[in-house]
Amino acid sequence: MFNLKQLKNELSKLADKKQAAILAGFFKTGPGQYGEGDIFLGIKVPAQRLVARQYENLSLADLQELLNNKIHEYRLIALLILLSQYRKAETRNRKKFVDFYLKNTKRINNWDLVDLSCHYILGDYLLDKPRQILYKLARSNNLWEKRIAIISTFAFIRKNEFSDTLKIAEILLNDKHDLIHKAAGWMLREAGKRDEAALIGFLDKYRLVMPRTMLRYAIEKFSQEKRRSYLMK
Repeated sequence: MFNLKQLKNELSKLADKKQAAILAGFFKTGPGQYGEGDIFLGIKVPAQRLVARQYENLSLADLQELLNNKIHEYRLIALLILLSQYRKAETRNRKKFVDFYLKNTKRINNWDLVDLSCHYILGDYLLDKPRQILYKLARSNNLWEKRIAIISTFAFIRKNEFSDTLKIAEILLNDKHDLIHKAAGWMLREAGKRDEAALIGFLDKYRLVMPRTMLRYAIEKFSQEKRRSYLMK
């Protein structure tokens, strides 16, 4: 059976310094930027997925060690393995993986880590459960917890449930961070693809106070004429 040391060794062999430099810039790791302190080995996501499949039997303690590390690929692989374990678990046993995820929200601290995990784990788990935790996360002072809150509703959107997406987007209207504007706009757009009337109702109520980026993302699938009409209001 593969172990954590073998995983780290395998990732070291896949490291690419040139790609690492590109990723460090793309994910804003400089001083004062949202990804400050994040370290990249330079391994692309498809390759990480292949590695993760070989180490799906790692313990939660091992995954915790990976999540505690500043190396971005360690944290992403931990989340990919956690997702696999969540999906393979019987429904009654899934809570421990969700609890583990929620315990580590502050370590899921870049937008790709959030977007590749939260709606598949937390959102999926909450499909038939109360969703107060998302509203708590949406009101957090932590950027990544707020992004987890809105992106997790993607699971509901896929089931044609839009209420929580609209309510959480409303909570985030006054947020100052561009990554939240993009995330909320993205989810509004996805909801609108399934129920345009719901999106239009939200836009007609909040278009004058929405961050411009959130609005642009939300109306991306509208006709050019309709987009222009919202941007001119």
